[in-house]
Amino acid sequence: MRTRVRRVAHFLERIGLAMAGAASGLFVAAHTGSAIAFLTTQAFLLAMMVGGAIGFYLGIDTPPLPFHPEGENDGVRARIDAAELLSAIGTFLAAFTAFVSVAVIVLRTEPHMTWTVLVLVGWVLGITMQTVAGAIARLRA
Repeated sequence: MRTRVRRVAHFLERIGLAMAGAASGLFVAAHTGSAIAFLTTQAFLLAMMVGGAIGFYLGIDTPPLPFHPEGENDGVRARIDAAELLSAIGTFLAAFTAFVSVAVIVLRTEPHMTWTVLVLVGWVLGITMQTVAGAIARLRA
């Protein structure tokens, strides 16, 4: 049984992850919005922040599948945990694109439009993978 203190600590941790996701979304939105004219709206900034918050809240710290070493369960081979794989790849993509966006902003560079679009696509793909992973992990429990 989880104590109240552990539940509160876990909740605070998840809120912190959501805030980190929102901040990352803000950086990606600022970078891509400054390069792509029609993305310079407050709605775009808000959507990117909310998407990041949801993705990081759900997609990080997903409940894993129970581990069964090979040989247990009458020779049944261990399955790949789709939620864990999606979460890992999505977190990497989201964090990497946020890092690139911060670097572009701080160094005041103007990358080619292709790179900016790739950052935006990578971010959206990353947070989508995180959100799907979190949903899969919680629905199977």
